[in-house]
Amino acid sequence: MTNPQGIRPFRIDVSQARLDDLRDRLARTRWPDELPGVGWSRGVPLEYLKELAEHWRTRYDWRAHEAALNEYPQYLTTIDEQNIHFMHIRSPEVDALPLVLLHGWPGGIVDFLDVIGPLSNPRAHGGAPADAFHLVIPSLPGFGFSTPLAGPGMNAAKMADALVQLMSRLGYERYGVQGYDTGAWVAPRMGEKSPDQVVGVHVNALITFPAGEEGEMDGLSPIEQRRWQAMQDFNDGYLQCNSKRPQTVTYGLHDSPVGQLAWIVEKFKEFTDPEEGLPEDSVDRDRILTDVSLYWLTGTAGSAAQIYYEEISANAWSGPDTAQGDGVEDGAAWDGDAGGRREAQRGTVPTGVLVSAHDVTIRRWAERDHNVVHWTELGKGGHFLSMEAPDLLVDDVRGFFGKLR
Repeated sequence: MTNPQGIRPFRIDVSQARLDDLRDRLARTRWPDELPGVGWSRGVPLEYLKELAEHWRTRYDWRAHEAALNEYPQYLTTIDEQNIHFMHIRSPEVDALPLVLLHGWPGGIVDFLDVIGPLSNPRAHGGAPADAFHLVIPSLPGFGFSTPLAGPGMNAAKMADALVQLMSRLGYERYGVQGYDTGAWVAPRMGEKSPDQVVGVHVNALITFPAGEEGEMDGLSPIEQRRWQAMQDFNDGYLQCNSKRPQTVTYGLHDSPVGQLAWIVEKFKEFTDPEEGLPEDSVDRDRILTDVSLYWLTGTAGSAAQIYYEEISANAWSGPDTAQGDGVEDGAAWDGDAGGRREAQRGTVPTGVLVSAHDVTIRRWAERDHNVVHWTELGKGGHFLSMEAPDLLVDDVRGFFGKLR
């Protein structure tokens, strides 16, 4: 039933035929050869992926994880012809602050399962009732059940437009936003679109760029120099594929579950802390497979990749290596609307930045673009902080928004 605001209840219910098809495809995988002795240096090792795929086929229980997701209230609405799926968890604390949680790629709503309880009901998790949040956890357009994409042009700014409208439909006039990765592109945009409603923006895994200004490289600390070097040395093969040929790469990912599995698990290997460990050393193996399963079962390998095209190729940005020398202006365009390099426009909404050991965030560049009033250096943790170290994320979110309530 749809309410007057156009919001209708939603429940995940994947057909058994689709699950049977997944298992059949996994069983019939045509496995390639690999060069001996190269480990992870050229991609996901064959034996590791075979074992993980067999676990997915024979031991992973989608129905159990589907039921766990369905324990949380979920809804669908349509905004400017775009379907938006979201979880909406109301806190038992009446005066809780509404908070939007925004995932990244290759993530989704499952990223936040470990922080829902502590953030929405701190009283039950050793926290203070004054730190409670009503949570709105959307699947970004093109991800999960927020499909199909209404059309081209769904960049971070348009995503922000839709989510600001969503919060208005829910009746929230004052709220915070937290995001990482893609969510860290979208969250500041929500603050720009609705500065009177967004009380604060908290981000982790924030990407920052030089702007081509004289002297901006002078005086970088040793750790900042390492972060900037890491950006320039970054293996951005997946990013180039997603941003320049998202439709072409989609065919393999959409047709082969092992292809989709390899594409995503490589990021969990590369982006978790410590990088030299296996992905499941940092994030529960079945949580990773739930994430992969959502991409597979919703068929969103291609639509989720489109945000890279909109934010990078549409802005003529071609990677970290161009963000130096004569190419720096193109580098700044990743943080802009489609159509070229974004004019300098510093955000006004109070912003908190949480930096893990994996992040490459440079403080002076973040402060140039955002009204940073809160900065935390963890010295540990990886890209997927809400799954790797949820307590650290919860503590910082509480601390930041505690100053703004």
